[in-house]
Parts: sequence; C-alpha cells; structure tokens
Amino acid sequence: MENLTRTTLDDQPSTLRSRLAGRRIVLTGAASGIGRTTAKLFAEEGATVALFDRDAEGVRRTAEETSGHPFQIDITDEDAVLAAVGEAATAMGGIDGVVNAAGIMTKGLAADVRAADWRRVLEVNLTGTYIVSRCCVPYLLEADNATIVNIASAQGLLPNAPGHTAYAASKGGVVNLTRALAAELAPKVRVNSVCPGMVDTPMADGYRANVGNYALKRVADPREIAEAILFLTSVQASYVTGAALAVDGGRSFH
Repeated sequence: MENLTRTTLDDQPSTLRSRLAGRRIVLTGAASGIGRTTAKLFAEEGATVALFDRDAEGVRRTAEETSGHPFQIDITDEDAVLAAVGEAATAMGGIDGVVNAAGIMTKGLAADVRAADWRRVLEVNLTGTYIVSRCCVPYLLEADNATIVNIASAQGLLPNAPGHTAYAASKGGVVNLTRALAAELAPKVRVNSVCPGMVDTPMADGYRANVGNYALKRVADPREIAEAILFLTSVQASYVTGAALAVDGGRSFH
C-alpha cells in the first residue's frame, strides 16, 4: 500500500529506540493484524512479550519473530486466562503492561444478527478484554509504570456505518471499561484505549474503498496503530490515563 505521509520509528534517530527496554507485556490477538504488528514493534523496542491467541500456528509464528512466549488461548475462558497469565508472569519475571488487541466482527444489520452472534462479539471484544485485564491486575499493581492499552475502535466513538451494531456496541463498551479501570486502578496503573479507523488487515476486507469520510482518504497501516499503542505503553505518556485516542485518519470528526 502506497503511503506518502507517515513517518515511522525506522526513520528516527537510534536514541529514540528501546522505549520499552525491560518491560514485560501480555499481548492478546497476537497471531495477526494489529496484535502481531504491535508484538513485533514492542520486541524491537526492548520489551519481553507473552503472546495470547486462539490461532496456535499464528501465535507460534509471532513468537518466533519476537522471541516471545506463545500461549494458545481463548480469552473468554476465565480459568484458562488466569492460568496463562500466571505462567506468563513466571516466564517473564512479572508483568508491567497489557495490550488487549484481540477482537472479532460480525457483519449484518441489527434486524438480521442473531442474539448468539451478538453475544459472541461482546464476549470476545468486551468480556475478554475485562478478563485478561482483571487477571493481570495483581501483577500490574506490583510493577512500576504499569499500563493497560485496550484496542477499541472509531466505531466505539461514532457508529456511522450500517451492519456493525454488535461491533460498535462492544467497542463502545471497551472505551468505557477503559475509563472505569483508569479511575479504579489509579495512580498505580495507567489505562487507555486506542480507537483505530479502518486498518489494512483482513477485518477490512470488502471495506477498503469506503474512506470518503476519512480526512486522510486512506486506510491505516497496522504499524501506525502499533506506534500509538507503543506511545501509551511508554513513559512518554506518563500523564495520560483514561484517554480514548482516535487514530482514525480523521474519520471521527470529518
């Protein structure tokens, strides 16, 4: 994808690298898309990563690319998550941060989406985010500069497309879960959300041409979202908590 406007950390002086040196991060949705890209960026920046995903082969591949610790896991299974978080903390010597990037989408008008499909979207996107965060909290409270970054969506800020009611509701829930956790866990843990617009991942299949209401008139590269997640995880965002950062090419205001 041609991109004439973005600047990545690859273009920056080496003195700006290693912003996560020594950090130990649990990252969900690590087998593909934003999760995989974020895991690779975090590893480049010096973090040790524990990688959660249902896709065994995908999470294994990401682990090879990042020297991370792979866990094949369904984040809606509370007992499995609790066990995996404990193993991750043991393997990494603790947990300093969490990135909740796992998510699914059900496409269809509200009149056509069955309650079972609605529940599954909320279970993964919202309840799964809560479960992983809750299981990591005891370790985060023992860490310095602890962080949680939840991946919400521009749909969670401004639902404006038909066929995404369940997804928009789940991501709006993530935005407010983030705010509630930020208030509850302060001052020990900073909790923020990133709200992407359309990103060049398989979830955008069939929608990439629909960027007329985006000020920047293009979809995002996953790396652009990962860099926003990196900022909120780093000490550079030390005075930021409870924020819902729109990284959406101007979709929310345009």
